[in-house]
Amino acid sequence: MKMKKRAIILDLDNTIYSAHSIGDKLFRELYSLLEINQSKFQGSLTDIKKDINKKPFSVVAEKYNMSKYLYQDAVELLKKLTYNDPIECFADYDAVKKINCDKFLVTSGFPNLQYSKIKQLGIEGDFKGISIVDTISTDNTKKDVFESIQLCHNYDLSELLVVGDDPDSEIAAALALGMDAVLYAKNPLSVEAVSGVSVINSFENLYCFL
Repeated sequence: MKMKKRAIILDLDNTIYSAHSIGDKLFRELYSLLEINQSKFQGSLTDIKKDINKKPFSVVAEKYNMSKYLYQDAVELLKKLTYNDPIECFADYDAVKKINCDKFLVTSGFPNLQYSKIKQLGIEGDFKGISIVDTISTDNTKKDVFESIQLCHNYDLSELLVVGDDPDSEIAAALALGMDAVLYAKNPLSVEAVSGVSVINSFENLYCFL
């Protein structure tokens, strides 16, 4: 059967691997900084820890109304941060590697940190292109990158499929451009339904959308 999709665009954190699995070790210094500055943000540190493993830091900082100075200190720390220990992909990621089409990795975050995670995962060779959206230093968005991929490679919108875990990020960007999207969630009951978007809990189910 001939595939309809020529390319898949994948998110990284909580899509290819569990960000929570490395969060406590990765963000140890950041958590310490926040703990001694709890008067400089609203909400609980426990909630911030949960969100940092799911959302870009700029989004988390705004949500919890961090002070300008705490935000700047945290950003300077995160700019230098890398992760150099082994990271395991989700077991079902092997199904993605077997799909015979172009694959692109698009993630948001601090470039040094995101590249270090990609390196430790050993997945660089799985992708035709890798893009990191630096939401701190630029105004670029995933939507901009998706559109660039489509135009640069001359894909029809119908030939692209975006897969990720965040309805407000890569899924929203795909829908805004008219691309098909699939929401990836290990626990489908933990995510809110998005109109027109199917939810999968394993990449084995991805073949249905190709």
